[in-house]
Amino acid sequence: MTSDLLTPYRGGFVGAEHRFALTVYFEDTDTAGIVYYANYLKFMERARSDMLRAVGVDQKAALDRGEGVYAVAEINLRYQRPAKLGDDLVILSTVQQVRAASVLIHQRVMRGTEQLTDGRVTAAFLTLDGRPTRQPAEWVQKFKALVAREEE
Repeated sequence: MTSDLLTPYRGGFVGAEHRFALTVYFEDTDTAGIVYYANYLKFMERARSDMLRAVGVDQKAALDRGEGVYAVAEINLRYQRPAKLGDDLVILSTVQQVRAASVLIHQRVMRGTEQLTDGRVTAAFLTLDGRPTRQPAEWVQKFKALVAREEE
């Protein structure tokens, strides 16, 4: 039991798709119990960060070494249905495209089989002073492997 307390919950991959579960709490909602629109961005950010960790991308180490960091360069969201207080959600994330200095990630917020939000996020790899730079080659290889899995 003690070892379970030392290992926090993480999402994981099913094929090329990363799945990250969460529950809607009161703090996520407005007074009507509906998730505030900007909180979907937070949910998706958590899922993307967990996906990067799960694929073996150590953002903190890259930051500590002064190599660079990811920043959202573009996001396109389509809200389809509202999430509500107490809902159990799963954020599905797949890598769609990899470039030298960015990665395009498709994310869907699901309540069971019902899609609530559909989004595409471009994360650019930036130097610590905010200039685009090539992401580490080993990361590009990991992302391309996920894209190849998705295409199978």
